[in-house]
Amino acid sequence: QVHLLESGGGSAQTGGSLRLSCAASLVTQSVYCVGWFRQAPGQSRVAVASIENGRTRYADSVKGRFILSKDLSRATLDLQMTGLTTDDTGMYYCAAAAFVLCGSWFDPQPQADFWGQGTQVTVSS
Repeated sequence: QVHLLESGGGSAQTGGSLRLSCAASLVTQSVYCVGWFRQAPGQSRVAVASIENGRTRYADSVKGRFILSKDLSRATLDLQMTGLTTDDTGMYYCAAAAFVLCGSWFDPQPQADFWGQGTQVTVSS
């Protein structure tokens, strides 16, 4: 059974920083894409950043502010978030998928094989 365990959520003020971490053995396996999604209240889940076959991709809204990286020694997927805005508020989910689904992640209805339970990020002004 696959487990994705998120940590690092919390509260920050605008302009602040937070670091999210997702612990999962899948992070070390190159046959999967891994990434983070955000779901704001009343909105759909959207991709924030992903790594697929060594290539990192970001949503336009976070480019230049968020950095996604793998720590293979710890088997974690880390999302460093800086320059936070209130629009970054939401539940953040770690996800993993076989490559056949990776192409859907930045589409309106993303699909993944595995989801974490989520960690809340709240940014206040």
